[in-house]
Amino acid sequence: MAIKQRLYDLLEGGNRSTASQRCIDALLGLLIVANVLAVALESVPRIDAIYGLYFKAFDLISLAIFCGEYVIRLWVCTEHPPLKRLSAGEARWRYARSPFMIIDLVAILPSLVVSVIGVDLRFLRIFRLLRLLKLARYSPTIITLGRVLYEERRALFAVVIIMFGLLMLSASVMTIIEGAAQPEAFGSIPAAMWWALATLSTVGYGDVVPITALGRIFGGLVTLLGVAMYALPIAIIAAGFTNESRRRDFVITWGMVARVPLFANLEPVVLAKIGGLLRSKSVPAGYEIAHKGQPADCMYFIVGGEVVVDIDDHRVTLEEGDFFGEIALLHDTQRRAHAYALTECRLMLLMKSDFHGLMETEPKLRREIAEVAAERLSKGDWSHGDIPDEELQNRPLEGE
Repeated sequence: MAIKQRLYDLLEGGNRSTASQRCIDALLGLLIVANVLAVALESVPRIDAIYGLYFKAFDLISLAIFCGEYVIRLWVCTEHPPLKRLSAGEARWRYARSPFMIIDLVAILPSLVVSVIGVDLRFLRIFRLLRLLKLARYSPTIITLGRVLYEERRALFAVVIIMFGLLMLSASVMTIIEGAAQPEAFGSIPAAMWWALATLSTVGYGDVVPITALGRIFGGLVTLLGVAMYALPIAIIAAGFTNESRRRDFVITWGMVARVPLFANLEPVVLAKIGGLLRSKSVPAGYEIAHKGQPADCMYFIVGGEVVVDIDDHRVTLEEGDFFGEIALLHDTQRRAHAYALTECRLMLLMKSDFHGLMETEPKLRREIAEVAAERLSKGDWSHGDIPDEELQNRPLEGE
């Protein structure tokens, strides 16, 4: 069904790079944020007394939209490639148990319960804040962070154990030091744990403080330990986030480089070196990426967005994963086409100077590139925007 496929593309499919997909994601994201703000504002009695009916109407409209979104996602999930081999019922049941769909269901259930039973249970209204979790669907960064937390769960659990041990140790020692001077605050380990928690977390409420000289010295030591220990989980998450981002970028760049026929027969180690030379560049819609007649000094990989290439009277639209301009790596030539960004684009550039520097250190790479280039020149097999001049077809690889 054309409608079903279209709805799948809008809500679930693709890389979320088209204007319609970004518009849907932005509108749903704004609606989620607006719902969270509405929950906060209606908790103010003066505002709720004036605009209470509007808040209820907004909640009903939002509930209808979120319910519709949930039902549509459940309907179109059979178009998802991994689920196509299953029956419709089994595919929907499996998809309904996915993390994002569970979050979507939890986000609408409290309002549905209130609407069905007809009683406004205020404690259930607080659960509308769970709609904020739906933002994870529209934010790759949040998804990456969740993956990092899962991957580093063992290290984080070890930190929690160490911090709990410090908490118990600090409370126990302070009970011995301050117990006689302040029996109400430090007379037992559970009582002293409040001070230890406030001190280790560096919050320092000041409602319970040591008064003996030894207690104050030990309290200062506990504060320093708290600063060091609470920095550990932050460092673990930051390192994990960096590694995850690099891993994702490596997979993307590896896939793009490996797709270029010029590099198809290269060894993985060499492909990784070429990927390490890529430079990132983001351009707005309408930006002129290449101009006909200008010196060709790099080739382009499209990470996201769409690029239009006009060569002579022929126009081609390139999308994510496509590339153009590789002839610039081989010969001193000029651009034979105009290329501009149809949408906001993220590009990766392989500069001619960087590529030739790599070939100077990799003689085998130079020979393989020369062989592939000669074969492709003889066939006229080049990417859009870099069809070489006829005189280039008999010219050796630059630098040879």
